[in-house]
Amino acid sequence: MAEQILVRNLPSGTKAALRARADQNHRSVEAEARAILSEAVRRDPPTIVDLVRAPDGVEIEFEPGRLGVGGRPAEL
Repeated sequence: MAEQILVRNLPSGTKAALRARADQNHRSVEAEARAILSEAVRRDPPTIVDLVRAPDGVEIEFEPGRLGVGGRPAEL
């Protein structure tokens, strides 16, 4: 399932700068924004602590493989 976000209140000039960057990379503005966000998350992935500290009401889908987090069975 594809996820979506809506970004509001961008600083002045941000959309124009994104359009220029998208043109340089031969992509749409949407594809450029997607690439920027994906790279930022890859460079600085969230830790389990970040996920646990999320405010109440924030829906967290924990996907260990996607986050590069491994696990091991609990020793009983």
